[in-house]
Amino acid sequence: MKFILLFGPQAVGKMTVGHELSKMTDLKLFHNHMSIELFHPFFGFGSETWRLANLLRRELFESFANSNQYGLIFTYVWGFDLQEDWDFVNQTCDIFESKGAEIYFVELEADIDERLQRNKTPFRLDQKPTKRNVEQSEKDLLKTMERHRLNSTPGEISRENYLRINNTNLSAEEVARLIRDEFML
Repeated sequence: MKFILLFGPQAVGKMTVGHELSKMTDLKLFHNHMSIELFHPFFGFGSETWRLANLLRRELFESFANSNQYGLIFTYVWGFDLQEDWDFVNQTCDIFESKGAEIYFVELEADIDERLQRNKTPFRLDQKPTKRNVEQSEKDLLKTMERHRLNSTPGEISRENYLRINNTNLSAEEVARLIRDEFML
Protein backbone atom coordinates (compact mmCIF):
# COMPACT_ATOMS: atom_id res chain seq x y z
CA MET A 1 0.00 0.00 0.00
CA LYS A 2 1.00 3.58 -0.63
CA PHE A 3 0.14 6.67 1.41
CA ILE A 4 0.74 10.06 -0.15
CA LEU A 5 0.61 13.13 2.04
CA LEU A 6 0.05 16.04 -0.33
CA PHE A 7 0.59 19.25 1.63
CA GLY A 8 1.03 22.97 1.23
CA PRO A 9 -0.76 26.25 1.92
CA GLN A 10 -4.40 26.95 1.15
CA ALA A 11 -5.32 27.19 -2.54
CA VAL A 12 -1.94 25.89 -3.69
CA GLY A 13 -3.73 23.16 -5.66
CA LYS A 14 -3.55 20.11 -3.40
CA MET A 15 -7.07 18.84 -4.02
CA THR A 16 -6.93 19.48 -7.76
CA VAL A 17 -3.54 17.77 -8.10
CA GLY A 18 -4.78 14.90 -5.92
CA HIS A 19 -7.84 14.56 -8.14
CA GLU A 20 -5.66 14.38 -11.26
CA LEU A 21 -3.28 11.90 -9.62
CA SER A 22 -6.17 9.66 -8.61
CA LYS A 23 -7.37 9.66 -12.24
CA MET A 24 -3.90 8.51 -13.40
CA THR A 25 -3.41 5.80 -10.78
CA ASP A 26 -5.40 3.47 -8.54
CA LEU A 27 -4.89 5.83 -5.59
CA LYS A 28 -8.00 7.09 -3.80
CA LEU A 29 -8.27 10.78 -2.85
CA PHE A 30 -9.34 11.92 0.61
CA HIS A 31 -8.96 15.68 0.57
CA ASN A 32 -8.97 17.41 3.95
CA HIS A 33 -12.20 19.27 3.33
CA MET A 34 -14.15 16.05 2.95
CA SER A 35 -14.14 15.77 6.74
CA ILE A 36 -14.32 19.50 7.48
CA GLU A 37 -17.36 20.05 5.27
CA LEU A 38 -19.20 17.23 7.04
CA PHE A 39 -19.12 18.92 10.44
CA HIS A 40 -18.99 22.61 9.51
CA PRO A 41 -22.79 22.99 9.08
CA PHE A 42 -23.22 21.95 12.72
CA PHE A 43 -20.26 23.57 14.47
CA GLY A 44 -18.76 26.14 12.09
CA PHE A 45 -14.97 26.30 12.21
CA GLY A 46 -14.98 25.78 15.97
CA SER A 47 -12.96 23.26 17.94
CA GLU A 48 -15.72 20.63 17.75
CA THR A 49 -15.48 20.52 13.95
CA TRP A 50 -11.72 19.92 14.16
CA ARG A 51 -12.07 17.31 16.91
CA LEU A 52 -14.68 15.35 14.96
CA ALA A 53 -12.85 15.77 11.65
CA ASN A 54 -9.67 14.37 13.21
CA LEU A 55 -11.57 11.43 14.73
CA LEU A 56 -13.11 10.65 11.37
CA ARG A 57 -9.76 10.94 9.60
CA ARG A 58 -8.07 8.59 12.05
CA GLU A 59 -10.82 6.00 11.68
CA LEU A 60 -10.68 6.23 7.90
CA PHE A 61 -6.88 5.96 7.91
CA GLU A 62 -6.97 2.87 10.13
CA SER A 63 -9.64 1.18 8.03
CA PHE A 64 -7.87 2.05 4.80
CA ALA A 65 -4.48 0.88 6.11
CA ASN A 66 -6.09 -2.47 6.98
CA SER A 67 -7.60 -2.84 3.51
CA ASN A 68 -6.13 -4.30 0.35
CA GLN A 69 -6.43 -1.00 -1.53
CA TYR A 70 -3.55 0.25 -3.66
CA GLY A 71 -3.18 3.52 -1.79
CA LEU A 72 -4.51 6.81 -0.48
CA ILE A 73 -3.79 10.47 -1.15
CA PHE A 74 -4.53 12.82 1.74
CA THR A 75 -4.28 16.60 1.39
CA TYR A 76 -3.27 18.71 4.35
CA VAL A 77 -2.40 22.29 5.28
CA TRP A 78 0.60 21.70 7.57
CA GLY A 79 1.54 24.50 9.93
CA PHE A 80 5.24 23.82 10.41
CA ASP A 81 5.27 26.05 13.47
CA LEU A 82 2.50 24.01 15.15
CA GLN A 83 3.49 20.98 17.20
CA GLU A 84 -0.04 19.54 16.90
CA ASP A 85 0.34 19.45 13.11
CA TRP A 86 3.66 17.61 13.40
CA ASP A 87 1.99 15.18 15.82
CA PHE A 88 -0.92 14.63 13.42
CA VAL A 89 1.42 13.93 10.50
CA ASN A 90 3.54 11.52 12.58
CA GLN A 91 0.49 9.69 13.98
CA THR A 92 -1.03 9.40 10.51
CA CYS A 93 2.19 8.04 9.01
CA ASP A 94 2.52 5.61 11.93
CA ILE A 95 -0.91 4.16 11.12
CA PHE A 96 0.14 3.37 7.57
CA GLU A 97 3.74 2.39 8.33
CA SER A 98 2.55 -0.08 10.98
CA LYS A 99 0.77 -1.95 8.15
CA GLY A 100 3.82 -1.86 5.87
CA ALA A 101 2.70 0.98 3.63
CA GLU A 102 5.15 3.09 1.67
CA ILE A 103 4.91 6.77 2.65
CA TYR A 104 5.37 9.62 0.17
CA PHE A 105 5.50 13.32 1.01
CA VAL A 106 4.64 15.81 -1.74
CA GLU A 107 4.90 19.50 -0.88
CA LEU A 108 3.38 22.12 -3.14
CA GLU A 109 4.24 25.79 -3.17
CA ALA A 110 3.02 28.62 -5.37
CA ASP A 111 3.15 32.40 -5.50
CA ILE A 112 0.50 34.20 -3.48
CA ASP A 113 -1.03 35.86 -6.55
CA GLU A 114 -1.56 32.46 -8.15
CA ARG A 115 -3.02 31.04 -4.94
CA LEU A 116 -5.49 33.92 -4.70
CA GLN A 117 -6.63 33.15 -8.25
CA ARG A 118 -6.94 29.43 -7.51
CA ASN A 119 -8.99 30.26 -4.42
CA LYS A 120 -11.84 31.24 -6.79
CA THR A 121 -11.81 28.33 -9.25
CA PRO A 122 -15.13 26.61 -9.95
CA PHE A 123 -13.79 23.15 -9.04
CA ARG A 124 -12.56 24.38 -5.65
CA LEU A 125 -15.81 26.16 -4.89
CA ASP A 126 -17.85 23.13 -5.98
CA GLN A 127 -15.90 20.73 -3.76
CA LYS A 128 -15.54 23.03 -0.74
CA PRO A 129 -18.75 24.83 0.24
CA THR A 130 -17.00 26.64 3.09
CA LYS A 131 -14.84 28.42 0.50
CA ARG A 132 -17.79 29.84 -1.47
CA ASN A 133 -17.67 33.11 0.45
CA VAL A 134 -14.58 34.04 -1.55
CA GLU A 135 -13.98 37.30 0.29
CA GLN A 136 -13.90 35.51 3.66
CA SER A 137 -11.87 32.64 2.24
CA GLU A 138 -9.30 35.08 0.89
CA LYS A 139 -9.06 36.84 4.25
CA ASP A 140 -8.54 33.47 5.98
CA LEU A 141 -5.87 32.50 3.45
CA LEU A 142 -3.93 35.71 4.00
CA LYS A 143 -4.34 35.61 7.79
CA THR A 144 -3.16 32.01 8.00
CA MET A 145 -0.16 32.83 5.82
CA GLU A 146 0.79 35.67 8.19
CA ARG A 147 0.37 33.61 11.34
CA HIS A 148 1.88 30.29 10.32
CA ARG A 149 4.70 28.86 8.25
CA LEU A 150 2.97 26.70 5.63
CA ASN A 151 5.97 25.44 3.66
CA SER A 152 8.99 23.62 4.99
CA THR A 153 12.51 24.99 5.19
CA PRO A 154 15.32 23.25 3.30
CA GLY A 155 16.20 19.97 5.03
CA GLU A 156 13.24 20.07 7.40
CA ILE A 157 11.56 17.09 5.72
CA SER A 158 13.96 14.20 6.09
CA ARG A 159 11.87 11.45 4.49
CA GLU A 160 13.33 9.37 1.68
CA ASN A 161 10.26 9.71 -0.56
CA TYR A 162 9.88 13.48 -0.57
CA LEU A 163 9.18 15.77 -3.50
CA ARG A 164 8.74 19.55 -3.44
CA ILE A 165 7.13 21.22 -6.44
CA ASN A 166 6.62 24.88 -7.17
CA ASN A 167 3.45 24.60 -9.21
CA THR A 168 2.87 28.32 -9.81
CA ASN A 169 3.13 27.84 -13.57
CA LEU A 170 2.15 24.18 -13.88
CA SER A 171 -1.25 22.63 -14.48
CA ALA A 172 -2.61 20.13 -12.00
CA GLU A 173 -2.23 17.41 -14.62
CA GLU A 174 1.45 18.28 -15.13
CA VAL A 175 2.10 18.17 -11.38
CA ALA A 176 0.25 14.86 -11.02
CA ARG A 177 2.33 13.40 -13.84
CA LEU A 178 5.55 14.57 -12.11
CA ILE A 179 4.46 12.86 -8.87
CA ARG A 180 3.38 9.68 -10.64
CA ASP A 181 6.64 9.42 -12.57
CA GLU A 182 8.92 10.36 -9.63
CA PHE A 183 7.44 7.69 -7.36
CA MET A 184 6.56 5.20 -10.11
CA LEU A 185 2.91 5.03 -9.05
